Amino acid sequence: MAKYLFYKRLSKLLTQSGRLGFCSRSLAGHRGIHSAPSSLTQLSDDELLLKDAVCRYAKEKIAPRSREFEALGRVPEDVLKDLFHQGWFGVRIPMEYGGSGGNFFSTVLLIEEFGKVDAAISGMIDLQNTLINGIALDFCNEEQRKKYLPLLNTSMIGSFCLSEQGSGSDAFAMQTRAVRDGDDYIINGSKLWITSASLAGVYFVMANAAPEKGYKGITCFIVDADTPGLTVSRPENKLGLGASTTCPVILEDVRVPACNIVGGIGLGYKIIASMLNEGRIGIGAQVIGIAQGVLDYVIPYTLERKQFGRQLFDFQAMQHQIAQAYTQIEAGRLLVYNAARLRDQNQSIAKAAAMAKYYCSEAAVQICLNGVKWLGALGYMKDTPIEKHLRDSLAGVIYEGTSNIMLNTIAKLIQNEYAS
Repeated sequence: MAKYLFYKRLSKLLTQSGRLGFCSRSLAGHRGIHSAPSSLTQLSDDELLLKDAVCRYAKEKIAPRSREFEALGRVPEDVLKDLFHQGWFGVRIPMEYGGSGGNFFSTVLLIEEFGKVDAAISGMIDLQNTLINGIALDFCNEEQRKKYLPLLNTSMIGSFCLSEQGSGSDAFAMQTRAVRDGDDYIINGSKLWITSASLAGVYFVMANAAPEKGYKGITCFIVDADTPGLTVSRPENKLGLGASTTCPVILEDVRVPACNIVGGIGLGYKIIASMLNEGRIGIGAQVIGIAQGVLDYVIPYTLERKQFGRQLFDFQAMQHQIAQAYTQIEAGRLLVYNAARLRDQNQSIAKAAAMAKYYCSEAAVQICLNGVKWLGALGYMKDTPIEKHLRDSLAGVIYEGTSNIMLNTIAKLIQNEYAS
């Protein structure tokens, strides 16, 4: 059976406290004005319970083993099974498909909390709940949803195959091709830097099925992991996010039925734009979680550590730096939460998502670097999580749109607003 145990527990808890009616409305996705929080960071009862539950789980189950995961180069099978069992991979999946029926904002809370202790797991949960489940929910037909959503909720990791050697920031320059052959399509090409590729049971592959139409020929295909011709190469040796496997995916005469097309021929570019916007909000949450994890470790240290007869926190230079970092985190969190709330209200999120990802990723890298400095020699050691947070945070300024691409996007949207 599908595991939406967490939300069952939420309902039970709220029933005992007399608040079941509110919880049911919220978890079912109703977003009436009467239930809207008075500020972006003021959470509803069920959002607070979700945040607290994930926080406890991450601290008790993930944090003690984070270094183990990195050394292993992947998330162990027992941990993956438990993450599925808790329902963390299917927060947005409707109850009719066995999921939790939560909203996009709930996903953001989840990603942020895991980011505080292990960015690799946070990233996997981000990818599954934003890009993978997002494609299935927003673009797949009902037959495809019924086939894949229950699996994505309970046992199956998905991968999003977009980037290629010659098409990183210029995603529409992809060379992977899909050629019609009767009722099937034959796909040939290579994809690079594919997250969770070695674990995936299904791949959403972007290929151009009508090259003469340029980017309007890009099409999304569902390719099952056991399809002949699909090969996952060895994982890349990365600077950070070591527990998240990132691999090339090779497609050689991969035959898929036409019924595995998502949305229709040429809809791929719209899927890419839509899903990357959601993914960028998730990355904003991930890196804000990383940065918060640094402060959660560093501030208690500065209150205990003494030099020259004074606590480190008592030095004004330290106070100013920590105050600045705290303000940056809060500002970034507001950008992320605002973008997530807009997504739940089905409003345009392109600019909000780009601003959230740009600001949060750049701020997180600087805060993590400062965290190493604040701890001194201890920050340079692997005895603390700070150096790992720094390495993990650097990916945030690169994937799903580099910082320069985010600035280009923001500027273009600003220009459009003022020119209209």
